[in-house]
Amino acid sequence: MEENDSTSSQIKGTKSRHAASNNASSEDSIARNNRKKAIQFKAFHGLLIVFFFWILALHALGIYFFTKGFLLTRLVLDHKSQCASPPIEAPGLSPGSYSAGCWYPKTFDRAVIIIIDALRYDFTVPAPGNVHHFHNALEVLHETALQQPESALLLPFIADPPTATLQRLKGLTTGTLPTFIDLGSNFGGTAIEEDNLIAQLHDSGKTLVHLGDDTWHSLFPGYFDPNLTHAYDSFNVWDLHTVDNGVTEHLIPLLKSGTRQWDVIIGHYLGVDHAGHRYGPDHAATNDKLKQMDRVIREIMSALDDDTLLVVMGDHGMDTKGDHGGESDDEVEAALWMYSTKAVFGHGHNGHSEPPRTAKERPVGQIDLVPTLALLLGVPIPFNNLGSPISEAFVGPGQADWKTLAAVNALSSAQIRRYQKEYSIARGLSQEVFSVAYYLWEVALSMWKDATDNTSSNEKASEAFTSYQTENLRVCRSLWARFDVPSMLYGITILGSALILLAFYARATNPCRAEDSALFLRQITIYAVLGLALGFSIGLTNVAAGLLDSALLGTAGGSIVGFASAIARTSKGYPFPLPTSTWGWLSVLLTSLQAIGFASNSFTIWEDEILLFFLGTFAFMSLAASLRQKAPTDRALGLLQTCLFFIFTRIASLSRLCREEQMPYCKSTYYSSATSSTSASWQLFIPYTLSLLLPSFIKGYYKGTRSYAGSAILWIGVVFRMGLLASAIHWTLDAADDNDWLDVSKDTVRLVKTTLAQLILGVAFIAGTTYYVWATPCISIEVPPPPQDNDRNAAPAARTKPKSMNVFGYGNMHGSRYFLLVTNWVLAVILVQKPMGGGAIGILALQILALAEVIDSNDLSRSAIGPVVLGMLGNFHFFKTGHQATLSSIQWESAFVALKTIRYPWSPLLVILNTYGAQIVTAVAVPLLVLWKQPPRKKGLLGDVAMAVATYMLYFAAINLATTMWAGWLRRHLMLFRIFSPRFMTGAAALLIVDLVCVFVAIGGFRWSMQSVSQVFGWA
Repeated sequence: MEENDSTSSQIKGTKSRHAASNNASSEDSIARNNRKKAIQFKAFHGLLIVFFFWILALHALGIYFFTKGFLLTRLVLDHKSQCASPPIEAPGLSPGSYSAGCWYPKTFDRAVIIIIDALRYDFTVPAPGNVHHFHNALEVLHETALQQPESALLLPFIADPPTATLQRLKGLTTGTLPTFIDLGSNFGGTAIEEDNLIAQLHDSGKTLVHLGDDTWHSLFPGYFDPNLTHAYDSFNVWDLHTVDNGVTEHLIPLLKSGTRQWDVIIGHYLGVDHAGHRYGPDHAATNDKLKQMDRVIREIMSALDDDTLLVVMGDHGMDTKGDHGGESDDEVEAALWMYSTKAVFGHGHNGHSEPPRTAKERPVGQIDLVPTLALLLGVPIPFNNLGSPISEAFVGPGQADWKTLAAVNALSSAQIRRYQKEYSIARGLSQEVFSVAYYLWEVALSMWKDATDNTSSNEKASEAFTSYQTENLRVCRSLWARFDVPSMLYGITILGSALILLAFYARATNPCRAEDSALFLRQITIYAVLGLALGFSIGLTNVAAGLLDSALLGTAGGSIVGFASAIARTSKGYPFPLPTSTWGWLSVLLTSLQAIGFASNSFTIWEDEILLFFLGTFAFMSLAASLRQKAPTDRALGLLQTCLFFIFTRIASLSRLCREEQMPYCKSTYYSSATSSTSASWQLFIPYTLSLLLPSFIKGYYKGTRSYAGSAILWIGVVFRMGLLASAIHWTLDAADDNDWLDVSKDTVRLVKTTLAQLILGVAFIAGTTYYVWATPCISIEVPPPPQDNDRNAAPAARTKPKSMNVFGYGNMHGSRYFLLVTNWVLAVILVQKPMGGGAIGILALQILALAEVIDSNDLSRSAIGPVVLGMLGNFHFFKTGHQATLSSIQWESAFVALKTIRYPWSPLLVILNTYGAQIVTAVAVPLLVLWKQPPRKKGLLGDVAMAVATYMLYFAAINLATTMWAGWLRRHLMLFRIFSPRFMTGAAALLIVDLVCVFVAIGGFRWSMQSVSQVFGWA
């Protein structure tokens, strides 16, 4: 009996060992299979990134070629006006010298030129009753012009858009019209190489001193005396005083030194501009800066002598919020004031001795300052100048001196005629282009030569020269509004082709997109190389085509043909991507209606309201679809989340920043008022409310799938909440800095808030990314206690291995794990937004989760509607975060949220994160629509993610193509540069940004989420 028991025990032990051996063999096989699938996933994932990067390159090339033909250009001539070579020969206008005046006897030896950045004309005109803060603060200009009309002159000073400081300084020193691209011998540099007033003054032997805005040094390197010049950073709009105090600190001692250290001083004050950007024009800070300028100008006046001319001017104005860059009246209507201790100025030619009451009366162009200063200071008029002398500076005090006025107009017109002739030769223009101008020139010249000392004849001659200058300016505007249509068509063709191919890739019914990428890339590479060779050969044989452009066109065209051939060669084929469901057709309809609507300026102006309507339409359709769900759980969840999505959308719509064209039918709520650039005090409750509620709402979504476990508890419950609270404290300190709430130095407050912002960004991007990469899935595991086993001969693993376990969060493992990445970007974007914008981004995060629930409950994870609605949400919240498709709505101050000074590339990146934060967050969230409520071993996720990303990119590509085509088609429209061009630029930038984020963050981030889940549950 004992022997039988022993034998039985041996048999049982042998079976146990065989079972353990079989289990080990099976586990090895599973491990090998997992490693194989992991390698395949990583390979396909890498191919996807390369493929989508190719799509990004096509978009960039299409935008490049269209922009190259669309943005206005002019040829910069390198000719220089010479003192010994006046443009016209006539009695009394023989060549002179720098000491007496080159082309005409000079009036002044020295000049003090003061630029008050953003000095709008109505800032200088008194208003009864102190209607706004900017009224009755800078009084000296109007006061002296009214009381001493022969010594002081105040006029509206009209800028040519774009009203950016750099473009305005070019116009103020060269006398030319601004264009987006200036073609010349030194295209790559920022320095002004063409003839300009600064260069002429320098060549005349004058000592030039610059104080203030450092933009002057990038435009005119080497012209200013290094020992007397002091430049300051111009971009820190948070700093109202450093530049202004620095200019005054060095300017006044120079004026009072009593020595001839200088001949021309240029002082560029920035405080008024910065106060406008930070607070808006109707704010006490703007009033303080204008009063400071009033005191400074009075002190300068007291230090002048008879040989010194004082000029005070604005380079542009500012809109009601204190921004500029566009072409509205408030942005282009600056002020010009000229002063001398001797009687120089006159008004006998028009009989108006009082300053204009508004900027609509007797305005002069900013380019007119160039010939005026050149002749007053005795230097040649710059060769490319198109401006006319300001009559009041030459007509003389008392009775009008028409002879002098006719002479200076003859000189200016003759120089314009000389430039006109050289430009026609360089551009190969026919005589018909300037035929009317030629006729007016001959008439004016004949009248002037026959005028002698006759007052009436000189008056007519002066008016004739003015007519010639006006006509020539009109012709030049039309010449420089010529577009390179072939280049524009190349760009549209590339963008259109990329759109079609992306549509095939995104919406054709073959599910194996990731696997097909190898074939696509092989064909793309082969044909791109062939196209490059063809384009290169065309560029070598046809110089006009350009070697670089030909090579780029050939490469783009070849790669497109290669992709088309790859689609034709795939075994399963890619049928034409027509929608096959109601949701698919709704996606096409919403995208198409938006794209077609950009042909209307009214649609473009009210795009934010139209997007609100489209999102409401989706919510209505989703509500109807949810009611039809058979499963009670899906029906209830779909209805609840659709209602939440709609409610969140309506709450977000309360945040608005109105553009000028929407007034008076729109009320801004983003800032404290329509004329302010600061947040209202009550808005500070928004970030604190966000820190309290947003993590709790997200936690609720996680708990709905039992996923609030593991990595989610620490990140969402602690780190994310603390980050939001720190962001709220940051904006509280910012408001305290603005309103002087704290009895602490401003430097200390700024140091604390920038340090806090840097910590938040570090948590979001460095700690957050690290945590996301290494985090475990958001699950909790419950293991019941193992049953007692009396088999002492069984292997230890067999005795302890549990027979069952409960995995909570299993059904949403991919979605809950991936959303951690979205929270990182939400935290960073909320930080760089104003409190109202931060609230909008918080609502966007909840809308994304609600949308994911709606998509899942209606089984739409492979439909186009999810990515399209996500794209519309990104564009909708672009407007809800205080932006419009205008240059003036860019929140430049966001560059200093985490920095005290400009630092590249971080400052521009902060501005991009502020401007396109909503689109960036939605781009990061695209894979979530596929991954939400997906179990760990779901097959085909990589292909589904690729489909969703491609569809999302397709939506933005369609919007960009539409805005591009309409901008090209409407290139002669009156509202081109006010409405259509800014919308094109906004769409192009958004497309490139979402492409980058989709490729490197969304698809790249999906890899780490997939890897984390698969390491625990195996690869599907």
